[in-house]
Amino acid sequence: MAHTLTDIQRILDVRFKQPELLQEALTHRSFLNELPTNMGAPDNERLEFLGDAVLALTTAEYLYQRFRDLAEGPLTNLRAALVRQEALARIARQLNLGEYLYLGRGEDIGGGRNRPAILCATFEAVIGALYLDQGLEVAREFWLRYAIQELDRIQRTEGQRDSKSMLQEQSQGAWQLTPVYRTVSEQGPDHAKEFTVEVWIGERNLGRGTGHSKQSAEQVAAQAALESTLGTESAGLSTGASKKG
Repeated sequence: MAHTLTDIQRILDVRFKQPELLQEALTHRSFLNELPTNMGAPDNERLEFLGDAVLALTTAEYLYQRFRDLAEGPLTNLRAALVRQEALARIARQLNLGEYLYLGRGEDIGGGRNRPAILCATFEAVIGALYLDQGLEVAREFWLRYAIQELDRIQRTEGQRDSKSMLQEQSQGAWQLTPVYRTVSEQGPDHAKEFTVEVWIGERNLGRGTGHSKQSAEQVAAQAALESTLGTESAGLSTGASKKG
């Protein structure tokens, strides 16, 4: 399958000094399991482990430098969105990695070449292989080719979602808590009333918003919470959650 490695290097636009590392990155354990004897040949799981760490570091560094005004919480959310299985599998499909996988026959017949978990793991393994072959800077540059595109897609998609839904998803995912909205004031005549609403997560007030309806005020409050330092509030939120329990 030497020609396959040549083809995939052309697609990746990277020439490996040690092509065996790329072959290892493309080798799923099912392929080795079906060989009469694997002679100690490695699958890609160790490289996947390494690539995961490289992605975490380089993504965090990129986001830290690009979004200088974002607090820890929003940065953490962006990093998680960039390296989640769905995103990495999408990039793997873009690179046609599934076509070049060394898969066992059963896994192949079962649709393994398009399975998100396998594609995600393979992409992480390729990153790990590239790191070992050519160093952190080359691995970083390769990843950022696709990370920047994916980040733009995420921002467009997230921008179409309402702030209350986004805040609830983040709050439940991080702390298993549902945001609570409290109306703190109503001012003005009935035909032009103005509402002020606070949003609470656990025992912390993380945002306040004003609008001509409770719904619009809640959206403003939720957006304020999303832009606040949610990450640094986690300790207090955890304390609040335990008291509620």
